[in-house]
Amino acid sequence: MKKYFAECIGTMFLVLLACGSAVLAAGANGALGALGVGLCFGLVLLCLAYCLGNISGCHVNPAVSFAMLVSGKMSGKDFCGYVIAQLIGATIGAGFLYAFTQMGPDFAFGGNTGADYHLATNVLQPGATAPMALLAEFLLTFFFVLVILGVTDEEKGYGSFAGIAIGLALGLVNIVGIPVDNCSVNPARSFGPAVFNCAAWGDFWIMVVGPLAGALVAALCWKALRK
Repeated sequence: MKKYFAECIGTMFLVLLACGSAVLAAGANGALGALGVGLCFGLVLLCLAYCLGNISGCHVNPAVSFAMLVSGKMSGKDFCGYVIAQLIGATIGAGFLYAFTQMGPDFAFGGNTGADYHLATNVLQPGATAPMALLAEFLLTFFFVLVILGVTDEEKGYGSFAGIAIGLALGLVNIVGIPVDNCSVNPARSFGPAVFNCAAWGDFWIMVVGPLAGALVAALCWKALRK
């Protein structure tokens, strides 16, 4: 149970702090921008990796857990437990952000005032299409998960330096993907905010299919490379 609790807490803070950077810290002039928010995602995961890595592996992402399942590094039972814990944690984290939006109606959440708070939900951005977002989610997750599998490999990995590479990888994919669909590469990260914003459910399937497909291909690719 300890590792499931770690995944729940980790995913909660990933959503609260990383998505919170867009919701709470963007400011009235949107000072952070995609670069700042992307860096926040990477820094939060880097911190969590060193905090929780020795307890649960710090997946905090169903796509990462799925890749571990495909790679034979995780049992089906643990996979189900991890995913449930991650979804619960993401919902709690998004719940805290939602509570903030209800406490300060005049605060410039994400650079906007009023009742239209998106909680950094993963939805298609202006000009983006569903096929474009699906391809982006697939490729960015492929890269992100491949990095995780490589740097954490028991024989070919980089031990204590793995967290740095993983954090940098998440920051990079967010910087690239935010202009398309706010960048998911993590179904739990998409699920939590969507619970409090029904408008996000229309694009939610992209944030599940794309990351899971990318994680699957990354796991198979790493198996081939490792041989």
